[in-house]
Amino acid sequence: MRTHYCGELNKQNIGQSVEICGWTNRRRDHGGVIFLDIRDKCGIVQVVINPDNQYFALAETIRNEFVVKISGVVIARESDLINPKLDSGEIEIIANSIEILNTSKPLPFQINAQNISEEVRLKYRFLDLRTDIMQQRIKLRSKVTHYMHKFMHKHDFLDIETPFLTKATPEGARDYLVPSRTHENAFFALPQSPQLFKQLLMMSGFERYYQIVKCFRDEDLRADRQPEFTQLDVETSFMNENEIMAIMEKMICGLFKSIINIDLLKTINNDKFPIITYENALEKYGVDCPDMRIPLEIVSIDELLDNIEFRVFADPAKDLDSRVAAMKIPNGANISRKQIDDYTKFVSIYGAKGLAYIKMNADAPASPIIKFLGAEATQNIIDKVGAKTGDIIFFGADKTKIVNEALGNLRKKLAQDLNLFDKDWAPVWVVDFPMFDTNDDGSLSAIHHPFTAPSVDIQTLTSNPNTALSRAYDLVINGYEVGGGSIRIHQADMQQSVLKLLGISKAEAQDKFGFLLSALEYGCPPHGGMAFGLDRLVMLMTNSDSIRDVIAFPKTQTAACLLTDAPASVPNKILRELNIKINTPKNNT
Repeated sequence: MRTHYCGELNKQNIGQSVEICGWTNRRRDHGGVIFLDIRDKCGIVQVVINPDNQYFALAETIRNEFVVKISGVVIARESDLINPKLDSGEIEIIANSIEILNTSKPLPFQINAQNISEEVRLKYRFLDLRTDIMQQRIKLRSKVTHYMHKFMHKHDFLDIETPFLTKATPEGARDYLVPSRTHENAFFALPQSPQLFKQLLMMSGFERYYQIVKCFRDEDLRADRQPEFTQLDVETSFMNENEIMAIMEKMICGLFKSIINIDLLKTINNDKFPIITYENALEKYGVDCPDMRIPLEIVSIDELLDNIEFRVFADPAKDLDSRVAAMKIPNGANISRKQIDDYTKFVSIYGAKGLAYIKMNADAPASPIIKFLGAEATQNIIDKVGAKTGDIIFFGADKTKIVNEALGNLRKKLAQDLNLFDKDWAPVWVVDFPMFDTNDDGSLSAIHHPFTAPSVDIQTLTSNPNTALSRAYDLVINGYEVGGGSIRIHQADMQQSVLKLLGISKAEAQDKFGFLLSALEYGCPPHGGMAFGLDRLVMLMTNSDSIRDVIAFPKTQTAACLLTDAPASVPNKILRELNIKINTPKNNT
């Protein structure tokens, strides 16, 4: 139907007869001459329809987003009419014929208009996807997946599909269940990840597997989460964590350089990504996914305050489960009292009861808490954090988890508010995660998942599970965890021990993981892998605010699709076939 794409036409085509197809981006009437800006996937070109053209009357009926086919001759624009914003800005098409392929109703919003609500954008996603920014994001996403396929094939990984209809397994979130019509009262589950199947592939001798795959988690949502998401899933045999991290680092460096021309190693002035431990990440940055672009560190000051009379600081300083910490903000003394009040309110989100501070004024340090700390303790704190005139020091004193989360998130907010970033990109590996979290009732839960290998033997693990570290590793870029992985458990007795520590009985383990436990007894090789969040990577690479902006048809934060009105009810006939009964809440009125 066409000879050329709109955005490809330029002065090399002057004098040529061409046929184009696309959407009417804009129509303008100037002194009896009609101008149509026609848009397709490659760009926009201007079409001119003169009054003596037999299609002039038809052109007058054309409105925005009409789909048209136009033939004509390419001519040069007058020098004063060249549009430098368009690739085709030096030329235009004098129309010979026009065909309206389809009309359009009046639009709920103008394409490329600003400040359209997300609700409207998602309801009319097919229109939102026509905008320049969404076209660019989805095209970049395609380039990312193309690069990943090429890299993995080049490094001898096999692209192997794993099932979508599988068995429910505990991986940290709720499963989406699918009722089975042929197996009464039984359910499939949509996979939270291909974890167990990719381990089975290692046991089957394939050694290097990858898949760009959809995963599903029925969990509470936020800006960087979706109920269905895409990940690059990778598993290898006979490779340790350092080897896996090295090849995945090579993939990420190549991806950023190839797609957005960013040399990640050059931005951090190093020949490889830095590595920090989980413990150090919490100690210095308050979170396990630190944004290393921010040159602020949290400093423990417990030993400076455990003997003072001010119990607000002294009691946490003495408590092994608590922490007193400070964070210096260079040139922060000009932060107003109102801003400090706002930051105090902000840290309360994370359970902090307040936010103490010391301003390093030119005459003397100033703060409501100095009289409680005393001159000596105040000076010791100033010396330890290295504060100078013009700086401000913020404090946290509470349970360690509260202090870490409060100061860690305050660190990120201050960097955004005060533009404290010292570089554009900052990747970092986080390693040596604990094997387990301790719940309020004293039970254990897996930090990553139950199939992560510990860095200790069975005897050490079972005798001191709270101190055992795992062979897990996360890749963090600009404060976002973009990928996580681990060496897996490849011995049946170790797997049974971990499941037992998690409170999973032998009978329950056999019911849920019997196929895996059996496979571990038939010559399972040492293996490990990693998974990258494709949506989150593309979000970072396009500088988007949410992964919904880089997914063609995303769900809302309530896991609904405004475009299709999903989820939706189904006819009772289908429910009866599935042996499902809906419990309708009783009307209490």
